[in-house]
Amino acid sequence: MDIRSLRYFVEVVEQNSFTLAASKLHVTQPTVSKMIAQLEQSLDLALLDRVGKRFTLTDAGKVVLLRAHELLALHAQLKVELRDLQHLERGELRVGVSPQTHTVIAPWLAEYHQRYPGVELKMVECGTQAVERDLRKGSIELGTMLDYPGNAASWQEFESLPLVRSPLCLLAPPDSPWQGRSAVALAELADSPFVFYGDAFALNEIVLDACQHAGFVPRITSRSGQWDFIASLVRLRVGVCLLPKMFCDTLDPSQFAIVPLADPPVEWNLMLAWRRAGRLSFAARAWLDLVRAHIDDAAPAVRLQ
Repeated sequence: MDIRSLRYFVEVVEQNSFTLAASKLHVTQPTVSKMIAQLEQSLDLALLDRVGKRFTLTDAGKVVLLRAHELLALHAQLKVELRDLQHLERGELRVGVSPQTHTVIAPWLAEYHQRYPGVELKMVECGTQAVERDLRKGSIELGTMLDYPGNAASWQEFESLPLVRSPLCLLAPPDSPWQGRSAVALAELADSPFVFYGDAFALNEIVLDACQHAGFVPRITSRSGQWDFIASLVRLRVGVCLLPKMFCDTLDPSQFAIVPLADPPVEWNLMLAWRRAGRLSFAARAWLDLVRAHIDDAAPAVRLQ
């Protein structure tokens, strides 16, 4: 049984004629007769009691006619809903974003909303490791992730688009020994207390790995998943921190010592990722197209110094 055979059956009953139904459906009468026969065969029931060229509905035919109207209405509604999805008149966009990416993608999300106001934006705020987990589960379609040696194997599962690269800087209280320095070597921070990041943040691994290569394990005094709060803790002398320059540039320089990190330099490399094996929704594909257009337009400035 398929939707077309139900449509033909309803038309035959409403027209009370195979000939008139065929004309209305723009097919031949044998085609209509064949479709009705196939419908009866699939149900293993007679739907029409034929006497010559006339027919009446059997009891089974009356039930099928009632349900056929309902199914045809549902099918029409399904086509409308799918069309709306395809033309982005409805739907949802599920994206995982770390709290630190707001300044990067918020303007693009606003533009997306202006273009597709019927699409609900569902933002899941979490770190790279949680984004990676949620992408695998399928609870989000796209997400922002950091690219670093510790998750190199994961990129075999994901497609990605580079969003922004920014070097890490030392953020310290204004009266620290590094005030006024043009650069600081990571090894110089070996005896300093550190404010670190939330447990689900890949930036932990990036900084820990860099510190270990510099010959020390950082002494962690506190943690937070919010860079604004981390900056407040640094200003209050709880510890020092390594944060992307793009964020440090938003802070009041009179309240902090902000020094580029050198020997070695460490980068915050943010990507937009999605599963290679997954199939993106219309809403997700539209978001990806919008982001890609912005990245292409700003290609020379993607790396923030």
